Parts: sequence; C-alpha cells; structure tokens
Amino acid sequence: MSGDSYKNNSGLSRRDFVAGAAVTLASVGAGAAALSPLMDAEEVPTAEEFIQKHYRQLTPEDKKEIFARLEAEIDEKYGVQATIDDPRPMNGVEFAYVLNIGRCIGCRRCVYACMEENNQSRDPQIQYIRVMKLKKGSIDLDTSTHDYPENEAADPNYFYMPVQCQQCRNPPCVKVCPVKATWKEKDGIIVIDYNWCIGCRYCEAACPYHARRFNWAKPKLSKEDLNPDMAYLSNRPRMLGVMEKCTFCLQRTRKGRYPACLEVCPTGARKFGNIRDPESEVRKIVENERVFVLKQELGTLPKFYYVFAK
Repeated sequence: MSGDSYKNNSGLSRRDFVAGAAVTLASVGAGAAALSPLMDAEEVPTAEEFIQKHYRQLTPEDKKEIFARLEAEIDEKYGVQATIDDPRPMNGVEFAYVLNIGRCIGCRRCVYACMEENNQSRDPQIQYIRVMKLKKGSIDLDTSTHDYPENEAADPNYFYMPVQCQQCRNPPCVKVCPVKATWKEKDGIIVIDYNWCIGCRYCEAACPYHARRFNWAKPKLSKEDLNPDMAYLSNRPRMLGVMEKCTFCLQRTRKGRYPACLEVCPTGARKFGNIRDPESEVRKIVENERVFVLKQELGTLPKFYYVFAK
C-alpha cells in the first residue's frame, strides 16, 4: 500500500494533507514541508494535531485542552489514567549535575531507572544514558564501549563514565532546529516539543555528546511499564519519527525531587541541584573540587560536571 492511500481522521490522503498543511502553515517553513516519511497510517496526524500551535505560543486554556486530549488518548491506548502536568521553571534556579567517576561502578542502574521514569520505548529499546567503560589511564571516548556484559561491571582495571544530555548553556542542537521545536528553558533544561518536531535529525547531528535519540520505529511500551505521572515537555509517550532526550526528569526536579538516575545510584556518585544557590551541594563541589566537562574546547558550556574522587 502506498503512503498516498493512507487516510487520516479528516479523510485526507497523506499527499493532500501535507499539501494543504503547507499552504495553511506557510509560516512554519521547513516544518510544513514534510511529515516524517517513517509515519504509518496510525501515526498520520489529524488536522487539529498538525495545526497545533507551538507549545510556547499556547495559552493556559489551549494547554488544558491539549493535555486533556492527550490523557484521553493514553487512556484509550494503554488503559491507564495518566496525568499530564506542565511544571514551569522556577525563578533563580539553574539545574546542574555532578558525577563522581571515582565512585561509579558501571552497574547501569541509572540507565534503567531513567527508562522506567521517562516512558522510553522498550522495543526497540531507547536509552538516554550511556555508561562508557574506559581503560584506566585513558579518557578516549572513541575507544570506549557502553555495551559491555553485566558481569564486566566494577572491573578494577577500568573506570566508568555515564554520559547523557549535558544541558549546555550554549546548545548547538537548539541553533540548528529549523522549526524551533527545541529550546533552552530559564532553568537551563533543553526541551523538545514532540508535536512540533519534524524529525529532520539536525539536532542529533549537531550534538557532540550523542545525547539525542530518534524514533526510527513506533515506540512500544506496555501498560505495566507506563509511568502515569507525566509532563508535556518530558516523559509523555513519544511518536514515531520524532527526537527525544534527557530533560533532567523535569517532571520530578521542578517539583523538588531528584532525577530518577540519582535516586537509584548505589554509590552516591551522582549529585544534583541548583548551581545558583551558593549553599547547594553541586555549587560547593564545582567551586572546591577539580571538575571537568566533556569536550570543553567546543564551547558548549555543559552543566554536567565530572569529578575524580573517592
């Protein structure tokens, strides 16, 4: 069956819908040029969904209507009553992460806690965190591996370095997005509007940390695995053909909780907090310890810091 024979909920063919949307949404530019070629019939959006304004342009009333619609869709698809929230950045807060490589044992509990919290696809499996295994005496990520067997964790001849979104102050991924579907919030978290993303993958190519993930296949998530506590800009279920990434668990951290990856770390290797607060643990570590960031020479100014300490 050709893509042109697919019908959306408005009865339009895929070709007619895209052509009509390109005229109606001329101001979107590249975003109206194409829906993702990976979409199947079920993924073709309705006219209402496609014409949805950019998240940052929505009124509170618009958001309530959209959240209610998404909650109803989740209930219909998964049989789960989810709550989609919209926690906003707090004044005077800029989140930062510190990871102590000297304590990380490579157990990858953070990887799976992140998946559970953020409703990542289980098949194909999407992971935001890569735990790099490096030979002691070297910090060459190009020669490291992140797919080592579980029984090779805590090898005394290696050290382990989790890598995820660095939440850059100067994020190259934001600069290249042609439709402004990704941006930096005032608390420093880089977010994505999944309904606005066109799946061009420019942000993935621009990120020097391999932190973004593209949904090549329709994400699969069981009812039992679904976390019903969601936020619009973080862990609500994603679609085929869009990008996703770590958001410092904003559905938790903007409510005063720690990221899921930190809570499960058995060695206390992870620290998180408000770097603008002079009394916060992360601020004191950055000021008093010998810290480094990945690929400093690129000028991305990450807010994810590493230390070597016992």
